[in-house]
Amino acid sequence: MRAWRAAIAGALTAGIALGGQTTVAHADTPGSVIGVEQADGFRGMGETQIIDYWTHGVGGVSQPASGALFLPAGQAPAGGWPIVAWDHGTTGLASGCGGMSNEGGTAWPVTQDEFLHRAVNKGFAVVAPDYLGLGRFDTGPHPYLDIDTEATATIDLLRAARSVRSDLSPVWVAAGMSQGGQAALGTGHRQASYAPELDFRGTIAIDPESDVEKVAQLLVPGNPDQLGGGILGFSASILAGMRASRPDAQVDSFLSPLGQQVVEEIGTMCQDDIDARVAGLTLGQLLAKPLGEEPMRSAMAEYMTVPTSGYDAPILLLVNVTDRTVPSPLHAALAAQFTAGGVNYTPVLGTGNHCDLNPAMWSAVDDFLNRARG
Repeated sequence: MRAWRAAIAGALTAGIALGGQTTVAHADTPGSVIGVEQADGFRGMGETQIIDYWTHGVGGVSQPASGALFLPAGQAPAGGWPIVAWDHGTTGLASGCGGMSNEGGTAWPVTQDEFLHRAVNKGFAVVAPDYLGLGRFDTGPHPYLDIDTEATATIDLLRAARSVRSDLSPVWVAAGMSQGGQAALGTGHRQASYAPELDFRGTIAIDPESDVEKVAQLLVPGNPDQLGGGILGFSASILAGMRASRPDAQVDSFLSPLGQQVVEEIGTMCQDDIDARVAGLTLGQLLAKPLGEEPMRSAMAEYMTVPTSGYDAPILLLVNVTDRTVPSPLHAALAAQFTAGGVNYTPVLGTGNHCDLNPAMWSAVDDFLNRARG
């Protein structure tokens, strides 16, 4: 099985690198399986399968992606294991950085693995995508914070997993933190039209990225502020992702020569190396003109904006009012927009660091999952 999967992966990667058709003909329907590999014990879990699959990628073109399926112990209940689709936080831009199909990328917050274990121990199977470009296929820089491909990578992995395993229920929820919180919200919004055949029960979003596209409009060349907490690395990664996936944004025209060099280089890096590359720089040094100008303004809004109406299932919104990675005013703005949009959401507040979960938050997670299971 391993040799077979490696041969398929090599052929796919070669086809993509040459800009031509892959060698797997008539099998690139989003959600279809490329290969499956057993990886029991990965991330401290029990039964685990690594799944390579096709997803609805950049520009609607099918692209290969990878992710993991974590299974509870024992026999599935009648109707199958309900599913949590888990979207991870920021790990970088290059293949091998996702952390779901391998141990690559940046070390996760402890709460991410704790969430995975908690869900599995409560009798949920967990599907967890690497996201496009971060897994076992080199499809170019990950389109970081592209809410469309995050959602399709998640739902297509769910479909692939259910085609592999007959003991998985159609009942599912989306969950994630940080970048994954944004991805989970995008998934929860997209599923109604993209996967209406499944039984979606709601979304858990933990300190999600939101409204950054509005703040970006204020950023101009020469701004002397040095952004701490990894924010400059995240900002540069947004530009790198858009440069790779949104030619209409004309990203290079907004970058200084130094900015073009940095954005080019970080496309092959995981997050720790990205942060090291931009250390000591300012965003103002990377820009040639304000990000609020067109076509960047409109392209960025389409690329990463979190929907604030039109959800058909409840949302559990867990946010830390002392968050400095996604500054807490952005969380407050998202909550206000949900209220204005008539969204069925329940906020639970904490006073920890980014993606910390306090006892009240964990209790809310347990209650949400118990209700979702039915």
